[in-house]
Amino acid sequence: MIGLIYFFVIVIANTIGAVSGMGGGVIIKPVFDFIGAHDVAAISFYSATAVFTMSVVSTMRQLTSGRKFNWQIVSWVSVGAVLGGILGNLAFEACLNWFGNKDIVQLIQIVLTVITLIFAFVYTKYNWKNFKLTHVIWYFICGLMLGFLASLLGIGGGPINVSLLMLLFSLPIKEATVYSICTIFFSQFAKLLTIALTTGFSRYDLTILWFVIPAAVIGGLLGAKFSKILSPEKVTVVFQGVVLLVLFINLYNGYYLL
Repeated sequence: MIGLIYFFVIVIANTIGAVSGMGGGVIIKPVFDFIGAHDVAAISFYSATAVFTMSVVSTMRQLTSGRKFNWQIVSWVSVGAVLGGILGNLAFEACLNWFGNKDIVQLIQIVLTVITLIFAFVYTKYNWKNFKLTHVIWYFICGLMLGFLASLLGIGGGPINVSLLMLLFSLPIKEATVYSICTIFFSQFAKLLTIALTTGFSRYDLTILWFVIPAAVIGGLLGAKFSKILSPEKVTVVFQGVVLLVLFINLYNGYYLL
């Protein structure tokens, strides 16, 4: 039963995540927290797997459709995202060991996620002045920050990806969503690889992946399709709507933990 619930949540979340560039994890993580069927480590793992699968499907669809990429941005942001993803997962495991209380770690994730959500909404709502940074070191630093937060928070990428890419490099929102998905691919690959090489997967119920992975594929395909159809204005509306929805879910989850 819980597998079917996860399936439908992931299909919807990854469809919206692929369109908006958020990656789906920003929806999956708090909804799974709300359901409460698994602990914080397992939820972060399932979310990362779903978002990684979606990013593979969505990126392949974008490439085969003939979309042009600035490979300098993709390569340097991705290198930063890989390193950030590794560091973020190590930080997550360190928090679990340090506090010894999974509720505290979950609360830390919620607080940091809420901060990024507020930043993303305010930025897209009030059209802050953008920078036009072009040096590769800025691409690397951006990827490092995004990869670290994505892995630490277990949300795959989230709204901060799109907002920070737009803010630092003056990218239009639809272009920023594409680079965001590429960043998510590398950060979540790094997270899953780090898990494989450190704690391993034995502590997770891997039968849930029979629901997680197919749902992520479907969501990635649907999201890539809608991404081509929707105008930049509609993508912005979707982005802001999801930010507000997820903000309220996180606030509720945080209140429940307190």
